[in-house]
Amino acid sequence: MNNKEIISALHAVLYASGDPIGIDRLSEVFGVKPEQVEKAAMRLSENLKDDESGIELLRLDNAYQLATKKQFADYIKKAFDLKRRTPLSGAAFEVLSVIAYNQPVTRAFIEQVRGVDCSGVITTLLEKELIEERGRLELPGRPLLYGTTKNFLRCFGLSDLSDLPPLPKDQNAVNDVGEQLPISEELNSEAEIKED
Repeated sequence: MNNKEIISALHAVLYASGDPIGIDRLSEVFGVKPEQVEKAAMRLSENLKDDESGIELLRLDNAYQLATKKQFADYIKKAFDLKRRTPLSGAAFEVLSVIAYNQPVTRAFIEQVRGVDCSGVITTLLEKELIEERGRLELPGRPLLYGTTKNFLRCFGLSDLSDLPPLPKDQNAVNDVGEQLPISEELNSEAEIKED
């Protein structure tokens, strides 16, 4: 495959998928090196910007996904009659922050940091697909471990976890971490919309 064919094939595969696809899988599918997939992805991203497309290419960890641009969210909601869902609470942002900065973590760890029961908030974040189960800790009771998802990265506009803002140096400011996340104004509705 030449570079132009890889770019076109990448666009087609990501469009058809709707979900993120890993670089290694794309490399395998196209029969090229991962570096060639990354170069094709950069070119595809530039093409989408140059064409003033309503679609953009997102990099989420070691995966790519096509998504609609944020400025068209209102039109998408109207077209599909999507209702605004319940926004994330302050408690949800706090739990999400604890998980994002310390993952993988147990519910007990989160509750120790926050000082209150978090089972309801964790359930909400799982339903919104902002966090996921990451196995079990090898301790008595084998507690579940939680980590963030690619949907979390997409909703917060992050390529990977290294893009998170630094933690405050003041240990008393741990509860304010949620306010530092680079959240878009539409996150509370965007979190539930899987943009394809």
